[in-house]
Amino acid sequence: MCGIVGYIGHKQAYPILINGLKRLEYRGYDSSGISIFDKEVKTYKRKGKVSDLEEFVKGKDIQGCIGIGHTRWATHGEPNDVNAHPHTSMHGHFTLIHNGIIENYSTLKKKLQSRDYTFKSETDTEVLVNLIEYIYLKGNVTAEMAVRLALLKVDGAFGLAIICRDEPNKVIAARRGSPLVIGVGQGEYFIASDATPIVEYTNSVIYLNDDDVAIIQDGELSLKTIRNDKQTPIIHTLNLEIGEIEKNGFDHFMLKEIFEQPRSIHDTFRGRVATDHSEIHLGGLYEVMPRLVQARRIVIIGCGTSWHAGLVGEYLIEEFARIPVEVEYASEFRYRNPVIYKDDVVIAISQSGETADTLAAIKQAKEAGALVLGICNVVGSSIPRETHAGVYTHAGPEIGVASTKAFTAQVTVLTMMAISLGMTRGFVSKEQGQQMISELMLVPDKIEQALANDSKYKEIANLFKDATNFLYLGRGYLFPVALEGALKLKEISYIHAEGYPAAEMKHGPIALIDNKMPVVVLATTHDHTYEKIVSNIQEVKARSGIVIAVVNKGDKVIGKMADYVLEIPETDFAVAPLVTIVPLQLLSYHIAVMRGCNVDQPRNLAKSVTVE
Repeated sequence: MCGIVGYIGHKQAYPILINGLKRLEYRGYDSSGISIFDKEVKTYKRKGKVSDLEEFVKGKDIQGCIGIGHTRWATHGEPNDVNAHPHTSMHGHFTLIHNGIIENYSTLKKKLQSRDYTFKSETDTEVLVNLIEYIYLKGNVTAEMAVRLALLKVDGAFGLAIICRDEPNKVIAARRGSPLVIGVGQGEYFIASDATPIVEYTNSVIYLNDDDVAIIQDGELSLKTIRNDKQTPIIHTLNLEIGEIEKNGFDHFMLKEIFEQPRSIHDTFRGRVATDHSEIHLGGLYEVMPRLVQARRIVIIGCGTSWHAGLVGEYLIEEFARIPVEVEYASEFRYRNPVIYKDDVVIAISQSGETADTLAAIKQAKEAGALVLGICNVVGSSIPRETHAGVYTHAGPEIGVASTKAFTAQVTVLTMMAISLGMTRGFVSKEQGQQMISELMLVPDKIEQALANDSKYKEIANLFKDATNFLYLGRGYLFPVALEGALKLKEISYIHAEGYPAAEMKHGPIALIDNKMPVVVLATTHDHTYEKIVSNIQEVKARSGIVIAVVNKGDKVIGKMADYVLEIPETDFAVAPLVTIVPLQLLSYHIAVMRGCNVDQPRNLAKSVTVE
């Protein structure tokens, strides 16, 4: 979603702002802008890429040591220069950038119009900046008080950075429901929607909580709530290196992140497995383990790729721990009045830790008395703070909008949870547990072997880059992988694709199959479903369908039936999703590149959906 960057200190702000906006491009956006304060506020904004803004400001006055910048993903109002941020109030006293949605903006706008305020844009943000100015002028109050009083009247989500022309050397930041982090330097401060724009300047940060207001002035920071309650800033140290947010020789972040999966999976289980593979230690769950073991039911919530990871978790937990599991879209869960018991456990999965629907679902589950756990990649984000306990993945920063290494890290955590619960509840013997843990330990090496076949995946991508539809089929543990493979193709290549349980093909999708329809069949688990998959392939072939099969190396049956074969190392069924997804990620990546698509920043998509 939209990105924020701000600076106040002794350096020139423009280079920091423009570099920060480039770092934030991965979040998805359609326009960008900056405001720099030096005796007066100078604002420049443009529809399009940050490079368009950079070209626009050439030769203009960009001097000043205070500034705010923004990448906008349109919600209220079409993408254009006028609707781009920053927005300035009608009389010019305040300039503001905003992530989130002001839900009652229409009501507020009508009240301001009745008081002779006029508006240039279609945005809810311009309503907010004018509301702040109206209170400031009418009440004859300070800028800080005007901001706090205005935010008391606002419904919705916001991450804000605000400049007042009458109070130089000051920036005000505030948040509710939209992430905001403040970097602490030597007599300087950085404001950002996540750590990526500021990591090269400082590794000391303050994470704002909901309804926090930070006032930065003359090299000092004070923190309070919207209701004027003083807060003590807590400084955290970022565990993030600048190299982690660079491409490091890869053509795209997505490709880099696909190839990082052996390391990110290893980092996720590293330190959590006994040296003899006899048990798993998930420290973040230690205090809640008794309640988790006794759970009546587990409900997993997530969105998009995280929902697919949750589906794999359902198979794993029910198989090994024998606890009933339901997997819910967070966006549906929060609105459908679900039945939640006090002895339920709700597991919320999110890469960013800021997904708006998931956060709302967490609050609903907590109000019902359930134990709420989080699986998240970003330390210090909202979901770890809102949940009772949880487990961090250690995927590292994921810049590509289409999630890859975050998915496999999430599945790795769910696999460890399932094994640990199964052993604790007595449904998995010590010997079985050791065997399963040993299989998990082998996954990074097997993914390395799968990645070594990249040239083969690229050859097949070239054959199908002009297809208009794809069908993905899988059974059991591989059905969620089929869904995830189809999603990757849709996200980055804009080819329509659907994932199905293979047995459901006869209940509708078989009508689509002809000699132009590529059907990707996942057949890497040699269990009771293998023969069924063979039958499904025969049904596709009988209707002139084109079969692309993902199989274990050396498969003699499906390998002969399929038109094209993508081989991976043979893997235990419980961890097969972690390896099977890799050729699907690379197939999607190469098709998208060959079609000339923007792989890292697909159209209409944002990395983190922080508003509804």
